[in-house]
Amino acid sequence: MIDPEDGRALSSELWPALPLDEWADTYATLHMWTQVVGKIRLARAPMVNHWWQVTLYVTSRGLTTGPIPDGQRTFQIDFDLIDHRLIIETSTGERRELPLESRTVADFYRDVFAALASLGIDVRIWTRPVEVEQSIPFEQDRQHATYDAAHAARFFAALVQADRVMKRARSGFTGKCSPVHFFWGAFDLALTRFSGRRAPLHPGGIPNVADRVMHEAYSHECASCGFWPGGGAVKEPAFYAYAYPEPAGFAEFPIRPEQAYYSTEMREFVLPYERVRESADPDRTLLEFIQSTYEAAAELGGWNRSELEARRD
Repeated sequence: MIDPEDGRALSSELWPALPLDEWADTYATLHMWTQVVGKIRLARAPMVNHWWQVTLYVTSRGLTTGPIPDGQRTFQIDFDLIDHRLIIETSTGERRELPLESRTVADFYRDVFAALASLGIDVRIWTRPVEVEQSIPFEQDRQHATYDAAHAARFFAALVQADRVMKRARSGFTGKCSPVHFFWGAFDLALTRFSGRRAPLHPGGIPNVADRVMHEAYSHECASCGFWPGGGAVKEPAFYAYAYPEPAGFAEFPIRPEQAYYSTEMREFVLPYERVRESADPDRTLLEFIQSTYEAAAELGGWNRSELEARRD
């Protein structure tokens, strides 16, 4: 919907419908834009285990890099998905804005780096997108050029709900655990818990990603869950959960709710987003999925749950 007071595109639903085929072009373009911004953070942020330093985070207005080092100052890049602006701010008070509107990835890339240069920020990135089959260098990409503000607003509304519930699910785990964060490579919101043990070497093979990246990402046993808009084997927005390494019997473990299923192609449990939003209690439905899939990984993988989980007496 459009707010009549100021013309902003907003979602009128807490858990809005998000049919993939209706916003596929905006999704593809926004995916590439987040990769441009994410690679800027990658170029500057100090390394953190499992590449956690490169992610974006859900805010009350969209997605943010959080502070990025630039000498003795910092800068931050935000996707404002309410007013539909890209905002670059520095710790010394400077600010630049770009409208989020239909434009090519090449033009977006050019304008973002021009804005950075005007702030005296010199960043160099590898301009090929990752984790996608068709990897067009940003400066050459005139194929992706659609931005529908209403669709972007609906996606943001879904992210807000997913982020909120996933943070609630995270609260009872006292072992090593990631933040709830947005990976611009796969364009998904993720939460990962760890057993504390090292994992076997990941086989790699992810499109346009060096195997060493996956080796670091999956260096330790983990159970991960998240939300993404869909694609590939699952052609609708969905919540997912997987374990690495996958323990024997994982696919057959009894998962809640009953609408969830195991995708043999993806080797993940899947709960369609639509099943969550149409349920009588979306929070409870999603929490059941996150908890039961974690239990599948922890029980079958022999995790020391008494040392990893907070007691709720």
